[in-house]
Amino acid sequence: MKYFSMLIKPASSLCNMKCSYCFYADVSDHREVKTHGIMDQKTMRELIEKTLYAFDEEVMITYAFQGGEPTLAGLEFFEQFVECVNSMKKEIHHVSYSLQTNGLLLDDAWIAFLKKYEFLVGVSLDGMIEHHDDLRKDAQNKPTYERIMKNIRKLKEEEVQFNVLTVLTHSLSKKAKQLYAFYKKNQLNYVQLIPCLPSLDFKDNPFALKPHDFAHFYDEFFSLWYKDWKKNEVMSVTLFDNLIPMFAGIPPQQCGYLGFCSMQFVTESDGSVYPCDFYVLDEHCLGNIKTHSIKELATSVVLKSFLSEKRNRTRACLSCRYEGICHGQCKRMSVCYYDETYCGLKEFMTKHEKAMLEVASSIQRR
Repeated sequence: MKYFSMLIKPASSLCNMKCSYCFYADVSDHREVKTHGIMDQKTMRELIEKTLYAFDEEVMITYAFQGGEPTLAGLEFFEQFVECVNSMKKEIHHVSYSLQTNGLLLDDAWIAFLKKYEFLVGVSLDGMIEHHDDLRKDAQNKPTYERIMKNIRKLKEEEVQFNVLTVLTHSLSKKAKQLYAFYKKNQLNYVQLIPCLPSLDFKDNPFALKPHDFAHFYDEFFSLWYKDWKKNEVMSVTLFDNLIPMFAGIPPQQCGYLGFCSMQFVTESDGSVYPCDFYVLDEHCLGNIKTHSIKELATSVVLKSFLSEKRNRTRACLSCRYEGICHGQCKRMSVCYYDETYCGLKEFMTKHEKAMLEVASSIQRR
């Protein structure tokens, strides 16, 4: 079966929060048009029709919604989206949905909808209340932790599949033990830690994760995780879920570990399409879903140029025994893993290789 995914920004860069480190605010600040507003009905229908009719054989299609804050498009938009998919799809089309949200608008109606259509939900939560509220305030500069935790509890009660998305900043990297304890206390068992990126023009950013931060944090965090793993208490952590299976020869899911970029079909609310969420920039626009077919977008000259761009490497890569696993990492996120003289990922893997091999071996035996 073929697999196809599209990352959709139905509310463009619009957001009801003002997070201190927001990477997409930085991206949109580097465009001629900062926000394209809410996606209209015509664009929505074109998007669905183009993606469904691009396949004449069995296919699994995932529509993933991000932002900005995608829920600002309104619940009615999402209801109409699903209705439109259901009216157009054929038996060969197997469709799934995901939503990445800050969680502020997830009231009972939203949660009932997400449960009905089996959305996988990613909720942004930066750990402990004092850390989260320091960095993730709403548009009125008010704290958001309590409101988001209340909605997380609702998701749990209604058995909606969700994971927690935590931005790993310079300051949070010093609190690995506290963060791990926080996840356990609140029974948050599916976690994605997202390295906080510097700005596109690499201006000084006090929040950005640096290679030594990475190594220090994961040294402590993995030790706690491994201790629980030995007791058969397993927390799903995206980095470990991708990295450890590679020691058993199992390919990763995240494109950063593949050694090359892959097309993500990131679609802004005006229909413009880009290759990667990190590069939704004017110079990387491949075309528009309203005027181009999926095939035309996938064979764009702009895409070819983007995919062939050189990746950053450090001198340590030349003699690194883990090069076949790391592959130099994602070209945008690599600055969080290594610099010209030091690799935090290498230090982490070197220190914990024996434990990771043990976990990988258990995966092979399943």
